[in-house]
Amino acid sequence: MRRFFACLIAPVLLALPAAAEDKITTFTLDNGLEAVVLEDHRAPVVVHMLWYKAGAADEPAGASGVAHFLEHLLFKATEEMEAGEFSAVVEANGGSDNAFTSWDYTGYFQRIAADRLELMMKMEADRMRNIRLTEEDIITERKVILEERAQRTDSDPGALFGEQRRAAQYLNHPYGIPIIGWRHEMEELDMDDALAFYKKFYAPNAAVLIVAGDVEPDEVKALAEKYYGPLEPTPGLGERDRVEEPPQLAERRIVFEDPRVAQPYVIRSYLAPERDPGEQETAAALTLLAQILGGSSNTSVLGRALQQDSQKAVYTSAFYNGMNYDDTTFGIFVVPAPGLTLQQAEDDMDAVIAQFMQDGVDPEQLERVKSQIRASLVYERDDVSGLGREYGASLTSGLTVQDVQDWPKILDAVTADDIMQAAALVFDRDKAVTGWFRKSTEEVSQ
Repeated sequence: MRRFFACLIAPVLLALPAAAEDKITTFTLDNGLEAVVLEDHRAPVVVHMLWYKAGAADEPAGASGVAHFLEHLLFKATEEMEAGEFSAVVEANGGSDNAFTSWDYTGYFQRIAADRLELMMKMEADRMRNIRLTEEDIITERKVILEERAQRTDSDPGALFGEQRRAAQYLNHPYGIPIIGWRHEMEELDMDDALAFYKKFYAPNAAVLIVAGDVEPDEVKALAEKYYGPLEPTPGLGERDRVEEPPQLAERRIVFEDPRVAQPYVIRSYLAPERDPGEQETAAALTLLAQILGGSSNTSVLGRALQQDSQKAVYTSAFYNGMNYDDTTFGIFVVPAPGLTLQQAEDDMDAVIAQFMQDGVDPEQLERVKSQIRASLVYERDDVSGLGREYGASLTSGLTVQDVQDWPKILDAVTADDIMQAAALVFDRDKAVTGWFRKSTEEVSQ
């Protein structure tokens, strides 16, 4: 089964270092398809990715889960292939393929020998506009996604808690709707829902092609023009038109109880700005803030105070992912030590944050975090798939190639004052959701 990505704590996505910028080529076809070619000639391998600027947050009201549902259906028949033939051909040629759905995008990729790129592009272009679904396909895959929800969400109290927190965080914006969908709406998804979403968004003017590996840009462009070029765009498809979140005026709190809970914890998330095109400075400061507060149990502010010094927590973390099309969140997470209540854990967490706001950023820690990020950027250069994902996620989340290339320099330029300004902006309890996750047998006072 194809997997969708819906993580509680998303990893920080790292950009391509400037030294490799001369290996990047971009072009746009007449039908609107954007393309990025990332050259890496160290091995005769290529990663072919097609990203659509449509995810769970672009679904029509009442049809939650249709983006992920359609991801499954794209492995059915087309005008040129039988159901299941796509993956079978990839495997027969020594490659691998998969797909994923997020709130802001849906992506399909194949990793294969470089001399098979044309075959991959031919097949992917075919299913962009030419899928052929049957009612049996709809029934079969609807059962599959419902079972997926049952296994990954309904049977997992932590996943259910995460759904409830997001729903409380976003009262109006579709980021509050789970990627997999609400069960009662998933049960009603039909052929019309799938085809309406497909015909609107599975089009060249809503797609980004990423080709990374042992390729030449001119060859990639010629193949793209041959296979993707003839495809018709969706008429009148403009910028994303999403409902806005109303101003949050008071803190929201959730107590989630379940007898299956093994480890209670407290988590708070604040609405926070995402990385915007040409304006990534605040997001960069928040990226560093998350690492300073909760990046390492040994050296972070929360880790030192609650795990090392006082031993009041068995785990602490802070998280931020700026790779969103619309406002994202900044979060703090504390698992109390045995014998301590969630109220004590929350009070301890608040005390550490208050002290940090008074003390400010430790210059040595800031430089250490920056060094770690620089090292991570160098490591990322060795992963052609990782580079492809970085560019694909960025371009389908509203950023540009230039934004991706500028990101390392912007991170490196962040000052302690920038971080404290970002912290003051985000740490507003009136814009937060605080959640307690505990066994249903715990005392109410906890």
